[in-house]
Amino acid sequence: MFISVLELFKIGIGPSSSHTIGPMVAAKDFIGRIGEYISSRPATPDMSVRCTLKGSLAFTGKGHVTDNAVTLGLHGYVARDLVNHDVTTMAREACRHNNITVDDSRTIHFSPDDNIIFDQGPALKEHTNGMIFDLLGESGETLLTETYFSIGGGFINTLSEINQLVAPIKTHSADTCPYPFDSARSMLAMAAESGRSIASMKHANELKHRTEEALDHGLDDIWESMQACIKKGLATDTTLPGGLNLPRRAKNLHEQLQDNPGGADVNDWLSAYAMAVNEENAAGSMVVTAPTNGAAGVIPAVLYYYVKHENGSIMKIKEFLLTASAIGGIIKHRSSISGAEVGCQGEVGAAAAMAAAGWCAIHGGTPEQVENAAEIALEHHLGMTCDPVKGLVQVPCIERNAFGAIKAHAAASLAIHGTGKHFMPLDNCIEAMKQTGLEMSAKYKETSLGGLAVSITEC
Repeated sequence: MFISVLELFKIGIGPSSSHTIGPMVAAKDFIGRIGEYISSRPATPDMSVRCTLKGSLAFTGKGHVTDNAVTLGLHGYVARDLVNHDVTTMAREACRHNNITVDDSRTIHFSPDDNIIFDQGPALKEHTNGMIFDLLGESGETLLTETYFSIGGGFINTLSEINQLVAPIKTHSADTCPYPFDSARSMLAMAAESGRSIASMKHANELKHRTEEALDHGLDDIWESMQACIKKGLATDTTLPGGLNLPRRAKNLHEQLQDNPGGADVNDWLSAYAMAVNEENAAGSMVVTAPTNGAAGVIPAVLYYYVKHENGSIMKIKEFLLTASAIGGIIKHRSSISGAEVGCQGEVGAAAAMAAAGWCAIHGGTPEQVENAAEIALEHHLGMTCDPVKGLVQVPCIERNAFGAIKAHAAASLAIHGTGKHFMPLDNCIEAMKQTGLEMSAKYKETSLGGLAVSITEC
């Protein structure tokens, strides 16, 4: 099993990796398939594209602007292209013409209002985040179809791919990797045998897939984007979009801490930094998927605290990211990071485990202590639901990232002060998360049908 650090951490836009970035990737893939289909056939004005959103995508897609994501994807965009652009305006402009250009010349009909269907019937059995794309002919007959699943973190699978998987995701072969660990247990065994740190093993694996220069550039890009996101969030105090009329709070909180730094502790600073990121995410701005958009604030907050308050070096930042990605890869391989599949334990819980592992590593933790830190952080997110109010990644998501960062820091501290020996292995904790997610009611898995989402009385 191999999942690159540059795949787990992806630069894109908010508000959701599974409901925004994933559908955009799927839509762009489908328009490419249409191009191949009509390359030897005439495209007529009577052809049209239909997208049917299923499961969680249908229930909370409006709040997550999934319709805009599909529209932009069908027009050939990916999330990275839209950083620093007004995405809402771009989507509105894309909708205005009610058609899609294929191969720079031929057009087919597409109207988001008519051709994106939010089907709130039964979800597809393979995964709750399902999308069915159809190319329709003049009489409404299906000429081409593909089913996609957005499985968290901006990753997608087609129907054929998801049916062939032996693990929850499609991964790269680790046959050529010098340290092909697919569990925490095998990771620790390889670390003990080689005498290497987790980050060192992960680094060696990465170099089998890209050059040292490409890896360094990618890690630098990730960290620079995380910093830019925090700084922008700390400087902005507008009302968040979506209808809840929530004012941003990170800027005001940060200014209070700066005015009285002696009265602030690590929890205060982590909260300000994490909330800054997730307010940017809620606004649809640039964020780094870490490992999802809904949990994008945890890891940057912990890293930013390390740099700003402990004068952390760029080498340590890279060690942190490599360690965190090793843990994130194991969690994604053995369970899920999708809130629609296992609840928020798979999003903020996974992010906290990754952050705790990274923090422990850069403070001299042994591989055993790093694994312990990740387990402690994940363990204390077990059972956490995903129940966003109005389907928006705002309540409770923004504050939840602050607490995820705080738990990550506390977990790492506990682990560093221990020996690394502990009762519950990380692999077992990941399995518990998976089983808890499987048994969790769909009401609490990003459908906004239960929990906090239905606990608000509107007057």
